[in-house]
Amino acid sequence: MASRSAASTIARTALRTAGKRQFSSVAQRTARPAARQAQAAFRAAISSRGVKTLDFAGTKETVYERADWPVPKLQEYFKNDTLALIGYGSQGHGQGLNARDNGLNVIVGVRKDGESWKQAQEDGWVPGKTLFPIEEALEKGTIIMNLLSDAAQSQTWDQIKPYIVKGKTLYFSHGFSVVFADDTKVVPPKDVDVILAAPKGSGRTVRTLFKEGRGINASVAVWQDVTGQAKERAVALSMAIGCGYSYETTFEKEVYSDLYGERGVLMGGIQGMFLAQYQVLRENGHSPSEAFNETVEEATQSLFPLIGAHGMDYMYAACSTTARRGALDWSKKFYEANLPVFKDLYANVKNGNETRRSLEFNGRPTYNADLKKELDEIDNQEIWRAGKTVRSLRPDARDTA
Repeated sequence: MASRSAASTIARTALRTAGKRQFSSVAQRTARPAARQAQAAFRAAISSRGVKTLDFAGTKETVYERADWPVPKLQEYFKNDTLALIGYGSQGHGQGLNARDNGLNVIVGVRKDGESWKQAQEDGWVPGKTLFPIEEALEKGTIIMNLLSDAAQSQTWDQIKPYIVKGKTLYFSHGFSVVFADDTKVVPPKDVDVILAAPKGSGRTVRTLFKEGRGINASVAVWQDVTGQAKERAVALSMAIGCGYSYETTFEKEVYSDLYGERGVLMGGIQGMFLAQYQVLRENGHSPSEAFNETVEEATQSLFPLIGAHGMDYMYAACSTTARRGALDWSKKFYEANLPVFKDLYANVKNGNETRRSLEFNGRPTYNADLKKELDEIDNQEIWRAGKTVRSLRPDARDTA
């Protein structure tokens, strides 16, 4: 556990980066006990090895930890299996390399001589040994890990389904295809286990955190349990692909929460909020550098890291009394203004509108060009053009422009 002085140093360093906050003695007294309590709770959970039911804010939930699945156990558990990764995008790359590093028998199936084939070769997958055309990988695999994009899963299902035969396991990292089967037409055979292990982050993060010895968290779920071992296999696979711990959900809840979250706070909401705040500052005569620093840089470099490390209350306590008072007052107004938007968003996820929109757009022949146009529009917004210059000024700056 970090000492008192260490906790204070972390806060003061972050606040100096923001350039205007002061870590008051009141904040120190408020923040330190909260940090100590959180750290004590974490130590208690870790020390209670074998106790899988933890208290999450008053709700009991079951979690599974990587320490219960050491590499030798994973290798023994999957010794008779061949993990066939179909698709080598972000998740295929991260999950495949991690499982391979854990000593499992992994093969990759992609279109021969396509871009993914070339990328897989660069990552050490060997044609004819660990890299195969999709149909051949499907034939060889005992666990079929369908990691194609959601639209591609729908488009290729008629070609994949004949290879999903009794005795194999069908694995997904997103509940999208089977939950919205009316739209995707992905209906698994009734005589196979159908499971899910969904890392809560991009495949690149899955890989990076694994290499750092940490591991991202994941949700696990079962759609069909024919063998009676489906849940255990899902948990084991979540650890095999490099996750640190996993928690139980359902296919439905995974896809609803995932689509909702990325359209909301995680991506869509934050882009909209950043842009709106930046625009109002610019309209009131603030310079691009000031508007970006007050909107994005302070958030990502100072305040968000404090939230990630210690929680929202700690971040509030670490700010000046003036900032704290205003934030507490205005948070209620933002909550009231945003709640109807989030309710509408969740309803559109649950009723399949977002699924149909995704399938239509992502299945277009012009998908890449259409996507590039929209991403270029964001890249060319003044806020993000100003951000490239601001990032270059960081003392630890690398070439991120």
